[in-house]
Amino acid sequence: MSLARLSLQALLAAAMIQGAAAETIPLPQPKPETGVHTDKPIEKQLPQPATTAEPAPLPSVDSVNPDRFGAKPADAAYGAFQRGLYKTAYNLALVRAQNGDPAAQTLVAEILSRGLGVPLNSAEAAKWYALAAEQGVPESQFQYALMLLDGRYVKKDTKGAYALMQAAAEAGNQLAQFNFAQMLVQQDSGDAGLAKAVSYYERAAATGLADAQYAMSQIYANGVGGKPRDDAQARRLLAQAARQNYDTAQIDLAAWMIEGRGGARDLKSAFGWTKQAAEGGNVAAQNRLAKLYMQGIGTDPDLVLAGAWYIVARRAGLIDQEMDDFLQGLSDDQTKQALQKANRLP
Repeated sequence: MSLARLSLQALLAAAMIQGAAAETIPLPQPKPETGVHTDKPIEKQLPQPATTAEPAPLPSVDSVNPDRFGAKPADAAYGAFQRGLYKTAYNLALVRAQNGDPAAQTLVAEILSRGLGVPLNSAEAAKWYALAAEQGVPESQFQYALMLLDGRYVKKDTKGAYALMQAAAEAGNQLAQFNFAQMLVQQDSGDAGLAKAVSYYERAAATGLADAQYAMSQIYANGVGGKPRDDAQARRLLAQAARQNYDTAQIDLAAWMIEGRGGARDLKSAFGWTKQAAEGGNVAAQNRLAKLYMQGIGTDPDLVLAGAWYIVARRAGLIDQEMDDFLQGLSDDQTKQALQKANRLP
């Protein structure tokens, strides 16, 4: 099932709230990067009105707990679900769902929405999410709010989605907290919108949600939304998100470590975070890693690996004139080795 989810990446637009130009944190003596980027490190970028949406992440089956559905740990249907007996879980839950059990309705909706043991049926899942949402199950309120925003399987209803997202957020659903914060920013792109959203971002960040940790890092980095500028706190939040493999946070954290912003300079760790993001497929990180190898920042200089990583980034559509000039300066043998290594890189 593909559900619309307000995207942090979409809200981190290229301008400050009052229209000031965004700034990136450069590597030493950089030249502008142009072309296609999957993510760019952002210093003065804050949540802005959403222009696109992305699928909402669904937790793995192993991470699902009965509280998420409003079920009890001893629930037979939930137990079957946890053991991977999805068809059994569906059959057990369906009877109870038809009798009005909100936990069972949520479980049926989850199984249908993911096509676990039964044919995927998002429209039918929407009906069960709606019934459970009416009975106050936060998970169903969140999922049905996404469907109301998306308008693919039910009639689009922004106001209804707002109310349900807020209810789920207040009940403690971390994704609802994050997405409701995004909705508040979307409604009011000024500092007033951020001030309303901050408490929801904070609650979601405290649960460990990387998206929210990154959002709060940007708020502290810029001292907005009623928060004073606090580079040390922003860097701690970037580190928390980076440890969860949030690639934009990894790139930003690396840049802060190079600059010595919010803490001590740490070139070796900066190299490590950039490399992790690059190996994860982030094109901007791949180009930045090439520069680190080229300049010997946090690692020994390696012109061949610098060329290889830039070739990988360039193949993905990123064009950097400085790195193009660097490639032209390699010897034929170095170019050949760089191409060979690029072909073996992620």
